[in-house]
Order: sequence, then C-alpha cells, then structure tokens
Amino acid sequence: MGASSALLSPAVLMTFLVAVGSLMAYPEVVTAKHAGITRHYHFDIKLKSITRLCRTKSIVAVNGKFPGPRLIAREGDRLVVEVVNHVPNNISIHWHGVRQLRSGWADGPSYITQCPIQTGQSYVYNFTISGQRGTLFWHAHISWLRATVYGPLIILPKRNESYPFVKPYKEVPILFGEWFNADPEAVINQSLQTGAGPNVSDAYTLNGLPGPLYNCSSKDTYKLKVKPGKTYLLRLINAALNDELFFSIANHSFTVVEADAVYVKPFVTNTLVIAPGQTTNVLLKTKPQAPNATFFMLARPYFTGMGAFDNTTVAGILEYETPSSSSSSISSKNHPLLKPGLPAINATNFVAKFSSKFRSLATTKFPANVPQKVDKKFFFTVGLGSSPCPKNQTCQGPNGTKFAASMNNISFALPRTALLQSYFFAQSNRGYTTDFPAFPLHPFNYTGTPPNNTLVTNGTKVVVIPFNTSVEVVLQDTSILGAESHPLHLHGYNFYVVGQGFGNFDPNKDPAKFNVVDPAERNTVGVPSGGWVAIRFQADNPGVWLMHCHLDVHLSWGLRMAWIVLDGELPNQKLPPPPSDLPKC
Repeated sequence: MGASSALLSPAVLMTFLVAVGSLMAYPEVVTAKHAGITRHYHFDIKLKSITRLCRTKSIVAVNGKFPGPRLIAREGDRLVVEVVNHVPNNISIHWHGVRQLRSGWADGPSYITQCPIQTGQSYVYNFTISGQRGTLFWHAHISWLRATVYGPLIILPKRNESYPFVKPYKEVPILFGEWFNADPEAVINQSLQTGAGPNVSDAYTLNGLPGPLYNCSSKDTYKLKVKPGKTYLLRLINAALNDELFFSIANHSFTVVEADAVYVKPFVTNTLVIAPGQTTNVLLKTKPQAPNATFFMLARPYFTGMGAFDNTTVAGILEYETPSSSSSSISSKNHPLLKPGLPAINATNFVAKFSSKFRSLATTKFPANVPQKVDKKFFFTVGLGSSPCPKNQTCQGPNGTKFAASMNNISFALPRTALLQSYFFAQSNRGYTTDFPAFPLHPFNYTGTPPNNTLVTNGTKVVVIPFNTSVEVVLQDTSILGAESHPLHLHGYNFYVVGQGFGNFDPNKDPAKFNVVDPAERNTVGVPSGGWVAIRFQADNPGVWLMHCHLDVHLSWGLRMAWIVLDGELPNQKLPPPPSDLPKC
C-alpha cells in the first residue's frame, strides 16, 4: 500500500468502502435510526505470488492483498464477513479485540470456538461491535498463517460523535509485520518436529514493505507524505508474529491517545513500544514549515530472551510535501535523511516506564468500570519449559529435550473438536478437563535461580467461572530458560491492568499499590520480563475464551489456556446456539 492510498480523511474513510469494490459484496443495510448498520464483506483466501527481498514466493492472502483489506465500521454496526477458503491450508479468522458479546461462535481461534474452515469450504462471521471504537485488527488464528493473513479493523465513533481529542487532518493505518523468505508453516513445523527454536524472520515490514535498510528493498519502502502544520492520526498495529517493537520518527514526537481501541489520558513520547496484538493510536503534529529534510520512521525489536531473534530494523520515510514538490518529490532528493535514536534491544526499564504511562480517561462518558471487589483470584506463571524427546529421536531443544511453554506449568494441547462445541453440546467425550490450576501446583522462586526440573505437563485444561464473576489474575514471568516479556491476550474481554512490578509478586504488599481508579483497559498486556502484571475483568460474556501469549512461537509451544464462562440466568446472558454453517472438524 503506497503512501497516497494510506492517507484517508475521516470523511473519505466511509466512502472508502465503496472504493474497495470487491470488498463490499452488498450495500449497507440500515437497521434502525442510530442503531448502526450491517456491513457485508467477502474474504477470498487465495494464494498470491509476491516478491520481497529479491525473492518471489507464494503466500496465503485475502482478496489478493498484502496486508489484507481494511475493514471499516462504526460503533454499533454489525459485521457479516463471508470467508471462503481456496487454499490447501485450514484457516480461521480472529477479530482481535472485538468483545464478541454473546457471539463467541464468531471469535475465530481454531479448535477453541470453531473447527477451522477446510479447503473449498466457507463460514460467515456475524458479530456486532458494541461499546467499542478505535483501532483493532483481524488475523488468521491457526498455526502461523497470520504471518501474511492480517489487516486493519477500524471502528469509527457513532455518527455525530467526535473523538475526545483534536480532530485529525488525516488518518493513517500503519501495520507492523514480519516477513519470512521461507514458508512460515514450514518454519514452525520444523521447529515442533526437532524441538529447537524456530528460524527467525528475515525482515520486519511497515504496511507490507521492508524498506531501504534491507537487501534490494529500497523500491519497497513505505512513504508517508505529510503537509506542514497538520495533525495526523496514526493507527499503529503490531501484527508481527514474534516480536515486540520500538517505533520512532526522527525529530518528531507522538501524543498517545488510544490503546487497544480504548481512549487513554493523552501523553507525549518520542518512542513507542508496541507488542504483537497491541494497537496504539497517536497524534503526529507536523512542523509548521516544511523542513529541508526527510525523516526515517524506524522499528526494531525489544527482546530479553535467550534464543535467537530477528535483530534487524524496518525503515519507512516521512516526507513533507511542499507546494513545489506536490507533483513529484524531486526537491526532497537532496534533503538529508535523519534517523531517530531507539532504546537498547533489551531496555526493560524503558518498557516498564512506558507501559506505566497508560491510564484510562475515567470520565462520565468513558468510565473505567474496574471491579472493586474480587470474587475469584488466580495466579498464573507464564514462561518456557521443556518436553521429553520422543523415543528413537534426537531433539535440539534444551539439553536434548524439546522447547515448550506453559501457564502454571500446563502446556495447552489443542483438542480435536472445538472446545465451544464440546461445551455447548455437553458432549460426554468432551476433549478437555476443568482442572486448570488456579495457582502453581509446585511454587518456586519464579524469577530467581530456575529449578532443575523444567518439564511441563501437557493437557487441555480450562477454568470454569460463573457468569458475572469478577476475576483478578496475576501473571508471573519465570526465569526458566530465560526471563522474557510475554504479551498476554484475552479473547472476548478487555481487562484492567491494575498493577505491575519486577521480581516475584508479593500477595501481602503489592495489592496495596494497585490502581483501581484509572488503570489502562487493554486486550493484550506485556507480562514484564522478570516481573508480574495484575489484571481484573468482569466475566459478563458467556462462552469459551482463549488466553494466550501473542508471540506465536510461544503459542505454538503451548503458552495458552481457556476460560469457560457459564450462562447467566436471563435470556440476554446466555450464549445462543451456533450458526448452521459452523465448520466441522
């Protein structure tokens, strides 16, 4: 997507729907005044030939686009997306961050809320966006297909509603991605076979483009052309598979106004940290006069683990339009290209300081409904481990084992039938057990010297909670095979980040410091490297909801679990039956 196509004013955003042609299969259907409309989209999942880093390969893509098409809606709208699978791989699509109130059948994670869509099959995702506005995204939710199957989901405020910040001149979605020269499916399959860490990506991308710091990629550079003296809203989405990223634009600062489609108290920063699964909206105020310079926009990883990682930098270019250069940017050719400084790769203190700046607006219009009393408390360790090497095989993981990852030392094995189906139809051979531990079964010094035994237990275990339970979860990183930051994502809910710290969580001292007034409300939070984070949510959405690390390597290794939230008493507190076209396993 070139710079010109990425710049859309709010007015144009709505007419954009018409311009995408193939994207809009049907006209908008008005259901009632102010009640939102129904928007129909059609996703054709097909193979597409694409060249990056001087290599041409075939990728799985939606509607022939990479990144995939932009979905645009307003708060209160209903989305009906027909997904047709024309590729050999099974597929499912997750609408990341959408609450999915009583529409869990449309959430998308394979083998959790649905069986995947098989080759030649289709499924219609049908859900309403209620009480949410801002930047989210959609992506494949099976194996590593989201490496190329992802796109923005932009939710505008209701008609006649405004942003709680200055109206931007233009809005620009910027998606961070991760590019593999090899087939990402082959990469993870080989890793799971040998037990070793997977090969790392070859580049990061901005809107699908790696930029001039990579081999033969100068022509594949994302350019953002701006006018002086204007305010731009950048909708930043980290769709990378395995890497948290620092992001900065030379000689410019950002005002952060939203995170994970929730408005925040604005704060100014030169550098952003954004984890996979997170979105951040920032205002970029351009300089009053066009400077005689162009500016690098750089992103590179934040990483503290022990394994290999893609230690490269993606660059885009911020370029000022001047009246003389509006037809072509000839005049900027001789301008100096300025580079921003970025924190050190392992700048954990910077990351902790940055994440503590996020605060909810907590106003009458945008309240922070933090659960003040907690019905159920949980303590989950989050980290790496190992699995024994199968007989007659050589494994390349730690000390001849296979790499694994777990929560409370349970490495989650996907069932053969989707959990939501098994639960809803109360199948006797349901394929899961309800004994996921609320606390570690064998406590240890989590961030100290790791224990000798690092083997995990495999199982398909869930936690069952009654409707409307108020839940507190402390997520504790461990130092087993290296302390690492883990972006934890909860499906079906936003949660409040009431506390975070380094070292081991102290249940006697730390809760006194919790912020229950205006904490950040998110759908994905980084568990600090060598530390802990505490979250709270009200379980008001019946169904089966996955909670997992959004680094796909850890997800594949089993760093996931699921919550079953039971139906409530009233009809509007119960999960309806599945649609008739729900895919079969």
